[in-house]
Amino acid sequence: MNPAIRAVTDRIIERSAPTRQAYLARIEAARRNKPLRSELSCGNLAHGFAACGMDEKKALAKTDQPNIGIVTAYNDMLSAHQPLKDYPDIIKQTALDWGGVAQVAGGVPAMCDGVTQGQPGMELSLFSRDVIAMATAVALSHNMFDAAMFLGTCDKIVPGLVIGALAFGHLPAVFLPAGPMGTGQTNDEKARVREAFAKGEVSRDALLESESKSYHGAGTCTFYGTANSNQMLMEFMGLHVPGTTFFAPGTMARGAAVRESARAVLDAIDRGPRYRPIGHVLDERAFVNGLVGLMATGGSTNLTLHLTAMAAAGGIKLTWDDMNDISEATPLLARVYPNGPADVNAMEAAGGLPFLIDQLRGAGYLHTDVQTLTENGLDDYGRVAKVAVDGTLSYEPAPAVSGLPDVLTTADQPFKSNGGLRVLSGNLGRAVIKVSAVAPENRIVEAPARVFTDQNQIQAAFQAGELHGDFVAVLRAQGPKANGMPELHKLTTPLSVLLKLGFKVALVTDGRMSGASGKVPAAIHLTPEASDGGPIARVQDGDIVRLDAEAGTLEVLVEAAEFAARLTAVDDMSQSHILMGRELFGAFRGAVGDSETGAGVFGDPGLTVPVPADAEKVVVG
Repeated sequence: MNPAIRAVTDRIIERSAPTRQAYLARIEAARRNKPLRSELSCGNLAHGFAACGMDEKKALAKTDQPNIGIVTAYNDMLSAHQPLKDYPDIIKQTALDWGGVAQVAGGVPAMCDGVTQGQPGMELSLFSRDVIAMATAVALSHNMFDAAMFLGTCDKIVPGLVIGALAFGHLPAVFLPAGPMGTGQTNDEKARVREAFAKGEVSRDALLESESKSYHGAGTCTFYGTANSNQMLMEFMGLHVPGTTFFAPGTMARGAAVRESARAVLDAIDRGPRYRPIGHVLDERAFVNGLVGLMATGGSTNLTLHLTAMAAAGGIKLTWDDMNDISEATPLLARVYPNGPADVNAMEAAGGLPFLIDQLRGAGYLHTDVQTLTENGLDDYGRVAKVAVDGTLSYEPAPAVSGLPDVLTTADQPFKSNGGLRVLSGNLGRAVIKVSAVAPENRIVEAPARVFTDQNQIQAAFQAGELHGDFVAVLRAQGPKANGMPELHKLTTPLSVLLKLGFKVALVTDGRMSGASGKVPAAIHLTPEASDGGPIARVQDGDIVRLDAEAGTLEVLVEAAEFAARLTAVDDMSQSHILMGRELFGAFRGAVGDSETGAGVFGDPGLTVPVPADAEKVVVG
């Protein structure tokens, strides 16, 4: 085992011991080693299967046949979720074939950051993660289910489903995506047209035509943003059927993956030695494996929020320092947009996640002594899944060399020695930055601050030609307490244009940047946020700000006494608290934690509450 990865794992285990033990005791008290619905009254059970067919009713009336609860994020507006429509019927038939039953337990909301970028609705996006977690808990609260399947793909959906699933950590679980859409227009061409539009060189019609060529069918967007980073995590952490993450929607392979997912979760139910509940699968080592995967692939900065919140739901305390140290120790093995021109379909063609897992495992970067959805742990991963003649999945060893060496490389010849995610600290607080796509000459910026409180102000200043020069855009009042911490991806294009013109530019914000943030140095998720009295609220136009991604520092170069004596700006955020449903989320804004603890609304999820002395305890097999 790589000593740096082992050291981080050990300190996470030590730090998490009290809360992890409390969590495990809690899910152990929920375990029954028999169908959970057997505890329902006849009236309860009759309600639970009233709408089922006769075969399902007969099965559910028995005490030995398992029932899968399906939680789905299906809607047909999101390209990544539209294919999920037909999955429940496939799962139900597969469950019957294997001696079980499946029911759709409930649906969860699923919004698209691509649709809401720069719009008021984006201010609900991060909070939707915790709404999804609560909706998942409601769906599974009927006590009808012995296992769960979670259908979802995109940015907040998978983290929300994981948090909700861990509240039912005694249940085995499998996660099931739809896969990526086919490759359309290249990411470089998409970026070129966006920049041309920002400079007024092409019309809106031309921009829409370009965007429609990029986002053109069912499946996830093909760049390596948060949605595809989520899918990578689920495979690295053992919650997908091995090798199936980036199977395309509507293919025989994707259909086989749906069927095998149902069969695999039935095999993991609470009936003996093969019991593999999600609360045990997602232990400290699994989260470290996920972090290694994130860094090795140059994945989304949004996961610095989500992984912390997901881990906390299982009693595990992750920190940004853990992520920084794992990034520093993990080699970068993938060049996928934005840190390269290729998309996830090219990554899959090059060998995909099986190749990456096999490389990282062989080089000692992954914990192999983990539980996974499948019986043999990580030994089942790092192999290539193929569709056999009978429509089932068969496996073969991962290739020893990449099919596309410019897209994926081996662990002994990495593209870079580290994963490119770093933590910045200084008198402005703490932030994260992703430098895997930032040129070395742009990783240190020292320039006057231009202070803004709305991303539209930056857009307007750019259009007016007021930003031609070296500067650091300080965008405050974008944190979770202020307005829900919206994505600021629309700033990528104007700042990229200025960078290409030769100016030294950077972004410092208490908000979020997209999982596709790229060539512009951006210190994001700054905490404490302005609305919490953070130092960013004392920065003034003209202050010299120094962002040094090499040294890991973020500072305003103002004499300490003068800076401390400044009044903290109090921004009027009232217009971000009404319309588009935002008025319903006042309680969330009041309860939300800071970025470094995951920007969640749950706080301590009941882990300090003792398990009742009379709760049934069963030793885990």
